[in-house]
Amino acid sequence: MPRRKRAVKREILPDPKYHDVLIAKFINSIMRKGKKSTAERIFYGAIDKIDEKHPGEGLEIFRKAVDNAKPVLEVKSRRVGGSTYQVPVEVRPRRREALAMRWLITYAKGRSENTMADKLAGELMACARNEGSTVKKKDDTHKMAEANKAFAHFRW
Repeated sequence: MPRRKRAVKREILPDPKYHDVLIAKFINSIMRKGKKSTAERIFYGAIDKIDEKHPGEGLEIFRKAVDNAKPVLEVKSRRVGGSTYQVPVEVRPRRREALAMRWLITYAKGRSENTMADKLAGELMACARNEGSTVKKKDDTHKMAEANKAFAHFRW
């Protein structure tokens, strides 16, 4: 917790091609070592690959994939009387979006396709169909929260 004042959330400018803030956030999440042009090339390449298979639906599939990956519940560790409990809590909207994007990128990197654009396109399409590693991660998170529902009264 900050001692002085709350940290100001920066306003993110929309991306240059589609003029969308969510896409700009996703590109910033892909970016490594400040190489934004490389991150943009990866993302736009993935959208183009999706458009080749499903003409005109690239952005819709991206949005659907992010929505399908957003978790509703997660567990947080809470220490009570010498023992640690996994307490289920609801996920705030900004964190929900950030987790979904982080999981999509992480599991896209682990795929076996050749280029990162191919990997990302494959993971986005799988997630839009409610399959793939990202959706499995979300379901596992929900199952863990459901299993620890008994400790919900420790919520703070």
